Amino acid sequence: MPPHYPHEFPEDDRRALYDVIYARRDIRSQFRPDPIPDEVLWRILDAAHHAGSVGFMQPWNFLVIRDRQVRQGVREIFLRENERAAQRFTGERGELYRRLKLEGILETPLNLCVTCDRERHGPEVLGRNSMRETDLYSTCCAIQNLWLAARAEGIGVGWVSILDPEAVRELLGIPDSHQMVAWLCMGYVESFPAEPELQSKGWLKRLPLRQVVFEDRWQQPARMNGTAGKENESV
Repeated sequence: MPPHYPHEFPEDDRRALYDVIYARRDIRSQFRPDPIPDEVLWRILDAAHHAGSVGFMQPWNFLVIRDRQVRQGVREIFLRENERAAQRFTGERGELYRRLKLEGILETPLNLCVTCDRERHGPEVLGRNSMRETDLYSTCCAIQNLWLAARAEGIGVGWVSILDPEAVRELLGIPDSHQMVAWLCMGYVESFPAEPELQSKGWLKRLPLRQVVFEDRWQQPARMNGTAGKENESV
């Protein structure tokens, strides 16, 4: 029997956490029209708001977008940028890119724009002296919390990164001090795919864990024994 440590969660709770992590997907299709109840959305946003942040700066803001006209404006920005992005890929890669569905801006009951206030708490924040971008990294931690909480609630989330952030800022009236970090499409879905869509469509595969873990020195293989729960699976 493995040792028991006083602060570890019960086995069923630990298993549930890992299940949510492994079941998280970037969703772009099969959204249902059902609205997300306010109490569910608040739970998800509260989970995001409880993310860790360097110096406890909490630099994030969440702009909930339900208005279809506003979302249509953002989709037009996406279509323009997506055409530009498609031109960077040629041959079979270009054909595959154009077949991929990369957004659900108008198909979801709401979108969420996550921003980072780069001036929150003034110019000096504990732990940010040498790495100024930790405010952006902290905001990404909030996004991951949000994504996992949404998955636990049965809600799909799709990150739309093919956007011009300055055009979005102008459309939504976001202050200059705030940087747009993510545009998320959120809604209940018909199903969650068994593996990431970009993997199932042949764009890329998940790298083996041991390929990205080193020990003591760069490129020195880790000496750890054992395998991760999903290390040899395609999800």
